[in-house]
Amino acid sequence: MPDDRRPHSMPATETADPKPPMTVPDIAGYNAVLVGREEINAQLLVMRVQPEAALFDFKPGQFAVLGLRGCECRVAEADDEEPPSEPDKMVRRAYSIASSSVEKRYVEFYVTLITSGQLTPRLFALPYGGRLFLGPKASGMFTLDRVAPGKAALLIATGTGLAPYMSMLRTMLVSDTSRPYVVLHGARYSWDLGYRAELESLARLRPNLIYIPSITRPDEDPHFRGYTGRIQALLDQGIVETLSGIPLDPAQTEVFLCGNPEMIRIVREMLALRGFTAQRGREPCTIHVEEYW
Repeated sequence: MPDDRRPHSMPATETADPKPPMTVPDIAGYNAVLVGREEINAQLLVMRVQPEAALFDFKPGQFAVLGLRGCECRVAEADDEEPPSEPDKMVRRAYSIASSSVEKRYVEFYVTLITSGQLTPRLFALPYGGRLFLGPKASGMFTLDRVAPGKAALLIATGTGLAPYMSMLRTMLVSDTSRPYVVLHGARYSWDLGYRAELESLARLRPNLIYIPSITRPDEDPHFRGYTGRIQALLDQGIVETLSGIPLDPAQTEVFLCGNPEMIRIVREMLALRGFTAQRGREPCTIHVEEYW
């Protein structure tokens, strides 16, 4: 299969094995260091953040808070801030963790650039070795805890909504060979399919994982050899069931949805017609949702 065509200028990658952090003065609450950054493309960034203290425990699927002061640099593509952020005020946002929960050196995040946002234009401008704020704990209930043993997990995402699933798979596939996992990931172009190479490798190595990528703009990405169309269309056509052999039946499968709210709304309505139930607090359910907007 030929390589998919990507943008002409491929971004550089900077990574390193995290080393014990240097002893440096605490600046405005900063307590972590950027020890790895990989630009998937100009709008997608994988960040590895190492805390200067011991890393908190977390469950795969949870999120943590990142922060930078308003005085920090922003990328050139960013829109003008109206009003400008206060220079000494910390801008904080929550992001799903993509790294394995057994990784104790750093936490990984998969972030998309929001040019009108306050934080992501600053995160994208943060250089390797730069300092930032990392919240002291992880939170969230978007985890596999409430999925009964033996039931399949259908993990549906658009864009960076893939992040919590990477944490789940990196953690669980090491020892869990019985639960079937299906990842259905949608993006506009093939070069927006972050973690694609890793997921393809995992799917080859682990018979209980099926990976289904899809793009929505094939006319602008003609070298992509895979499924095209929106997530809801693939579900409606029965492609997931055909490829995986896993029925869209709430007695056998639970569905996780993360990403674009419109996708989540449509898919949740489709699944409700098949008897799936949406989450309500801690009540039992078969649809688990994390919205990124």
